[in-house]
This record gives sequence, C-alpha cells and structure tokens, in this order.
Amino acid sequence: MRKKKKKTAGKITVGDYIKAIKKADRDNELSRSAGWQRVTSVHKSKKTYNRKTQRKNFTDE
Repeated sequence: MRKKKKKTAGKITVGDYIKAIKKADRDNELSRSAGWQRVTSVHKSKKTYNRKTQRKNFTDE
C-alpha cells in the first residue's frame, strides 16, 4: 500500500490575498446593485481619438 502524503498547511501569498479581496469586493458590489454589471469593459473617455465616431456620418457630407 502507498503511504498517504500529509498535506502541509500552506501560507497565504500576496496573490491569494489580492484574489480574495477582489472576490469579496465583487460580491459586495453585486449585492448592492439591482442586477449584473459587466466588469471586463473599460469606460471610454470622450477625449480619446475614435475614428469610428468621426466616420459615422461620412456620407452626409
């Protein structure tokens, strides 16, 4: 028979700590809001150059 390895109690790393804080913040945010909100998209600034908005009414000119 094989011997069972003892599981060592691992230390909490900085990465684990940050991950836990982010998850807790996300859960708190979802509980405060009415529904789901996307997290992955970045808010676009009005000042940034965007060719698509400039070319939108290109045929009207």
